[in-house]
Amino acid sequence: MPTDATSQSADQATKVPVTVLTGFLGSGKTTLLNRILTEEHGKRIAVIENEFGEIGIDDALVVDAEEEIFEMNNGCICCTVRGDLIRVLGTLMRRRERFDHILIETTGLADPAPVAQTFFVDDEIAGQLRLDAILTLVDARHLARHLDDAKPEGVENEAVEQIAFADRIVLNKTDLVDEAELDEVIVRIRAINKVAEILPAQYAKIDLGKVLDVGAFDLERALDVDPAFLTEGEHQHDLTVSSVGIELVGDLSIPKLNDWLGELLSTKGADIFRSKGVLAVAGQQNRYVFQGVHMLFEGTDGQPWGNAARVSRLVFIGRHLDRAALETGLRRCLASAR
Repeated sequence: MPTDATSQSADQATKVPVTVLTGFLGSGKTTLLNRILTEEHGKRIAVIENEFGEIGIDDALVVDAEEEIFEMNNGCICCTVRGDLIRVLGTLMRRRERFDHILIETTGLADPAPVAQTFFVDDEIAGQLRLDAILTLVDARHLARHLDDAKPEGVENEAVEQIAFADRIVLNKTDLVDEAELDEVIVRIRAINKVAEILPAQYAKIDLGKVLDVGAFDLERALDVDPAFLTEGEHQHDLTVSSVGIELVGDLSIPKLNDWLGELLSTKGADIFRSKGVLAVAGQQNRYVFQGVHMLFEGTDGQPWGNAARVSRLVFIGRHLDRAALETGLRRCLASAR
């Protein structure tokens, strides 16, 4: 007769492993997701994406892949769409033969604890899935700013929570800091989480064998971090943080766009946590993919437009966002504008 421990181990082995991919805005989650979807690791992965904002951008930033990809753009996965998450997971399990791993990419403003909680408080989910690891990406350049961000009373600091519950931490963008700054970042991380393995990286390039199907999640440790982990509660977001999404028909001028974004981010960048867009640029057949974190931004070529409508989509997430000014600024970047 097998022991109880052996039976539990065998039971866990039959469940589909789930990785929760988290990290503050702009830490590199989509970059890592693209690596996971394109590298040879022998796993068939179903992806659930969640964005914070009025319009979705990340669907255009994720590479074409045969994997199942579900988008959840109507709220934060850790609170308003928890029921939707359970329904999506249920849908996935009816297609179980098509994949052997699930990856949930949360919005950068998500507390991972309520997401992880789903795999223990819902009996149907717990019977078929196992939480393999909470994988947190950290932006080495901007982490201290986010950890020190003053929050209203009763509101959690998501950057702290994402590190506290992490089983693996990808310390990304190490090329943007010097050795002394990197050492200080590690000290700040260790003050919050003493046990998670830290994987330094540039452009989210890591050994995927260290983060997928690693059996790293420890319920006992999660309860040490938060004794109320298994008690359902309401996650309070910082209501001073908002999102502005803009859609604009018509080709944009690159010189005008660079001038506007450069001025905007140099003067307002401290309050703009994240900016990203897929833009139609005059004279270019490919989408122009724009990515910004605070004052840093870059643009790269994306997929060809082909027969798709050339509509620019741009999202800003931050504090004190002036929707009217942002819409006016982008409209002035039209190639036809005088």
